[in-house]
Amino acid sequence: QVQLVESGGGSVQAGGSLRLSCTASGYTYRSYCMGWFRQAPGKEREGVARIGPAGTTSYADSVKGRFTISKDNAKNTLYLQMNSLQPEDTAMYYCAAASSIFCRLIVATFAYWGQGTQVTVSS
Repeated sequence: QVQLVESGGGSVQAGGSLRLSCTASGYTYRSYCMGWFRQAPGKEREGVARIGPAGTTSYADSVKGRFTISKDNAKNTLYLQMNSLQPEDTAMYYCAAASSIFCRLIVATFAYWGQGTQVTVSS
């Protein structure tokens, strides 16, 4: 059974940084596509960043140049480095894992989800 657990969320002021982590059990990061999503109150869940098995990445336009997705296959851990955070980045952030080597930055292509970690950015 695949289990994803996020950590690293918190409260920061605008311009600050946070690093989210996601550890997995029952799943091998090196073999599949992984991603980060977020959901603000009253809004749909949206894709933030994805990373393929070979390390190729893609980002939502809203976070390009500020967020970096990476993974450590040896530790089976996914990361999201978030810099220059803004109040509009406030949301619950979710780690997601696909059941394929292919994925797009949309909810439907991911099969497994963590419980989420809250990120709050104050102005």
